[in-house]
Amino acid sequence: MSAWRRYDSHLMPVFHERFEARWGEGTAPFLDPEAHEAPLPRAQWINIDTGAALAVVPVWTDEDSQHRSFGVFYLPPAGDIWVLRPGFTEYLEPSLDEAEQLVTLRNDAFRKAVEHAKVFLFGPETSLF
Repeated sequence: MSAWRRYDSHLMPVFHERFEARWGEGTAPFLDPEAHEAPLPRAQWINIDTGAALAVVPVWTDEDSQHRSFGVFYLPPAGDIWVLRPGFTEYLEPSLDEAEQLVTLRNDAFRKAVEHAKVFLFGPETSLF
């Protein structure tokens, strides 16, 4: 049995802290735990034995919040942050009145990033999608 567990609570602040420690202050608005509107959809896991963590979150810049992609971020137990590359996961963030097609494209990109995260955590033979 794996020590990795889904963590369905607020985004852990350590993702934001480690990202900004590595790439500079203000570089990770998508990981900011103080943001009042959580970037959705997202998924995260924590390893209960080691304290390592992994998150899948939407990524954007302050200059362009509509063009997004999904990032997969791994926190090794000893510190640092790794950016895993799930392939092409870009999409346009749909507004409330946008077509259902944009929501479908966003959800497809999210599923692809989550699948990449699960293969990283559990191996290719445990794929659920």
